[in-house]
Amino acid sequence: MPERQRSQGAAAKTPTKRRGRRAARPAEVLELLRGEQGPLVWRGGYEPGDELGVTILSQHTSDLNAERSYAVLKRAYATWDAVADAPLEEIEAAIRGSGLARQKAPRIRETLRKIRELRGALDIEFLRDLPLDEAKGWLTALPGVGPKTAAVLLCFAMGMPAMAVDTHVYRVARRLGLIGPKVSVEKAHALLEQAVAPEEVYSFHVYLITHGRRVCQARRPRCEACVLNRVCPSSLV
Repeated sequence: MPERQRSQGAAAKTPTKRRGRRAARPAEVLELLRGEQGPLVWRGGYEPGDELGVTILSQHTSDLNAERSYAVLKRAYATWDAVADAPLEEIEAAIRGSGLARQKAPRIRETLRKIRELRGALDIEFLRDLPLDEAKGWLTALPGVGPKTAAVLLCFAMGMPAMAVDTHVYRVARRLGLIGPKVSVEKAHALLEQAVAPEEVYSFHVYLITHGRRVCQARRPRCEACVLNRVCPSSLV
């Protein structure tokens, strides 16, 4: 499965924009990164309920820690209903490896209970049949679910064109001028989602994450090795 990063840390300071260079265009960014990384085909991740759980676990930690804690949680409880009914201290013990377990345990349990209250069961497959904005609105009304968690679930578990913005996507997009320097992470979701055709949202997300991890790194961007340096207003070469 293509690389992705659910955790969202503080974005690095954007390098000084080079005078006279325009912001990169989304279409040219897609073309250049597709040429470097190759074409992508969407492949489903976890089932929706599992995606929701592991994405909440991934908040403020690495994917590896989140997935390890998710595996422990799933071994301890056969179903999400069992998690929803479990004592908080038991959930906390199971997910300790993800970090911030005292905050995440009640968040997960409250989210599960709210879904069950609203739907009568822990089943969110109905979201596939909703317009994208309605699906996002329903998810973000849940406790502990923000724009990124909702977008990850809809994009990776359901194949919907929701743009998830993590620290890598946010950093690369700012350096390229795809979003302005004062645009918040929350607002960046909608702006970047609208920047490309719906069928390109998944690829755009994965390309930017991969580029941010491998090349456009936070502290030392490798501009000399960057396929985007000729269209990037922040390029140091």
